Formats: sequence, structure tokens, C-alpha cells
Amino acid sequence: MVGSQRTAGMSVDVVRRIDAPTAERLYEMYLETFGDIAIRAANRHLFHKDEFLETMYDERVDKYLVRDDDSAEPLGLLTLTNDLETVHWVSPQFFAHQYPEFAERDAIYYLGFTMVAPGRRRTHAFSLLARQITEDLLAKDAMCAFDICAYNDEVVGLADVAQLMLGEFGKVRPVDTQTYYAAVPFQREKSGETRRVPEQRPTVEGTP
Repeated sequence: MVGSQRTAGMSVDVVRRIDAPTAERLYEMYLETFGDIAIRAANRHLFHKDEFLETMYDERVDKYLVRDDDSAEPLGLLTLTNDLETVHWVSPQFFAHQYPEFAERDAIYYLGFTMVAPGRRRTHAFSLLARQITEDLLAKDAMCAFDICAYNDEVVGLADVAQLMLGEFGKVRPVDTQTYYAAVPFQREKSGETRRVPEQRPTVEGTP
């Protein structure tokens, strides 16, 4: 880490392990932020609690933690790792093959998730995270990968948010897609029964 970012009564520090009480609080924030993705994406994007806590305790994963300077209350979190074996839903071999020069230096990083506490999304918490991760990746001459489900990409617009977050670092572009298909009986289609489309609920409100 280059150095801790601080502004407007908040600061972000990078830690390898989150203590148990803070991890429990962050899991509550995680569910508040991402809980309804379970009905919006065919692939399971939401961690079970034991998986979330495992990530909080796994020292191979850097946790970018934003806190209130006065109360020490956690306000935001970003996870980042260059050990892609910890990212169980991706293929480390794919990224090593696509980016061999970065792979040779262990400089392929994966961004797990970014969240800011409800009620704090219009503060500087997000921009703090953006500046810190940009500085750290540039200092390491590293690349960063991440994934976004179709709903968050097309409806919420998180790809645009990612470009905003990493805009000073590099151009964000897609490297792969996966489409889920379903076959519905003809009589159901003829009866007018169709799938329900989830209502929009942005996970990121406003911009930093």
C-alpha cells in the first residue's frame, strides 16, 4: 500500500485480517448492499455468511477498510487479491494465459466487491477507496480484473461506476461473458405467463 487516504473525517487503511466484531458488522452492511442480487442474477454472486467471514479472515485478501475517524465505525469496504485461488468463481489459468507479463510478476489482481454503508454513499467514502486502489495498483504496475452480473451492468450501470473508480488507472473493458438460458413450455408462453423482471434498486447512489 502506498499510503493511507484521509479526508472529511474518514480514512481508508488496507488490512489483511478483519477482527470478528467488525466482520459481523460488515456482513450486515454487505447484506444491506447486495442482498437482493439473489433474485437478479442467475449465478450466485452473494456470499453465504461463512464464505464472507472466511474472506474477512483470509490474509491472502487485502481489505480496504474505510472508517469514521471519530467513532471508528466501518463505512465502506473493498476486497482485492493477487492470489486468484481465493476467487473460487474464476479461472486463474485464464488470466495467466491472457496476461502473461503480469502473471510472471504476480501482478494480476482481482477486485471482489466494493461497498459503502447506506446513508454514506453520497460522502467521500467511495472516492477514498478509488484513490487508494488506483495508487496501489499503479505503484505495483499491476492490472485489475472484476466481474459484474448483467443486471448490475445494464440496469444499475456498475461498469460505468468501475470506469469512474479506475478511470485514472486504465481503460475498463470486458474480457468474457456468460449467458444463462431457460426453456419454458409452449403452453405457458401462450397463456401469457412470463418471467418477472426485478425492479431497479441501485447499489451505488450518486457519484463521489
